[in-house]
Amino acid sequence: MSTVPEVIVAKHMNMDCFGISVITDMGNEESIEEVNHEEVLEAAKKAEPQVRNLIKNFILQF
Repeated sequence: MSTVPEVIVAKHMNMDCFGISVITDMGNEESIEEVNHEEVLEAAKKAEPQVRNLIKNFILQF
């Protein structure tokens, strides 16, 4: 993910920032499992309605 480097650059440019990240696969050192692209996309698709609602409500407050 590039969230942190993007925020560092934005703050360097004096921009306000708001970031949201969706965890699409849980890393676990004790039981490493290979994750394919389709599984990542499915997890993101599942989270999309909640993220959309969160952003919508955030914008409505301002």
